[in-house]
Amino acid sequence: MLRLLSVRLLQAALVMLAVTAIAFVMFRFVGDPVASMVREGATQAEKDALRLALGLDKPILTQFFDFVGQVLTGNLGTSFRYQQPVVNLLLSRLPATLELVIVATFLALAIGIPLGVLCALKPNSFLSRLTQATTLVGISMPTFVTGLLLILVFAVNLRWLPSSGRGDLVDLGLWKTGFLTLSGLKSLILPSITLALFQLTLIMRLVRSEMIDVLSSDYIRFAFARGLPRAYIYGRLALRNALMPVVTVTGLQIGQLVAFAIVTETVFQWPGMGLLFTNAVGYPDVPVLAAYLLFVGFLFVMINMVVDILYTFIDPRLRTR
Repeated sequence: MLRLLSVRLLQAALVMLAVTAIAFVMFRFVGDPVASMVREGATQAEKDALRLALGLDKPILTQFFDFVGQVLTGNLGTSFRYQQPVVNLLLSRLPATLELVIVATFLALAIGIPLGVLCALKPNSFLSRLTQATTLVGISMPTFVTGLLLILVFAVNLRWLPSSGRGDLVDLGLWKTGFLTLSGLKSLILPSITLALFQLTLIMRLVRSEMIDVLSSDYIRFAFARGLPRAYIYGRLALRNALMPVVTVTGLQIGQLVAFAIVTETVFQWPGMGLLFTNAVGYPDVPVLAAYLLFVGFLFVMINMVVDILYTFIDPRLRTR
């Protein structure tokens, strides 16, 4: 375990160094920071003074190492648009995105795994075929179309749920949550369903495929021959081995939900990091774009490392090796 963790940490450091280099290129060569930060009608002397203060007069290699040092100390620059530290902006939007991703992932797992098992145990039943056809339609629709249809039905026509915003929030200090208010929970329903739909379909089909393969293996036949209970065979022997690829896909999907919740947050005007990124693209707010890239890269690296460690707990053969 220690050797595995050491190797993964080294790989994570190399990947993050590459991501930092990409973010530096974006920060340095996408637009002129001085032109975005100085006041209108500033003199050339004021521009040169600001360039000197930002360290843009130094050689490129020196600027890169300075940028890496700032990233390691948590200094990701100042937003051109909001004139605030980028770290503070990301931290203020992070709770909204994480709550949305947590609810979407829970829905995908809580519905996708049972449906996948059901479709695997009775692959030719009417319910199984109906479930697969319904999820195929859902996964084929673009996210913004699904979101707009949900808004049209449940927010405009039925008026059951709000169409935008997070609702009332409870301030817990470092975290503002909508889990503790009725309007906050209502506001989570539509965007979380929209975000969970693709992941739910993917998990359901993956569990179905893996369960069918596992149920046809020799050790499952031997378990039936021994007269073991069906609940034990399906739940402990078959499903546990079928969940190996599901762990990988779910981990990567969590990272993708955080990284690509941009469309969902834009449709529902959900005040998370995705909406912040969308606004930064239109400005353009280069420090926010670079910081978002670094955060997403770090998130994927950490998720991959956690998934590799979880493998050893799910599959005892990996611990033996």
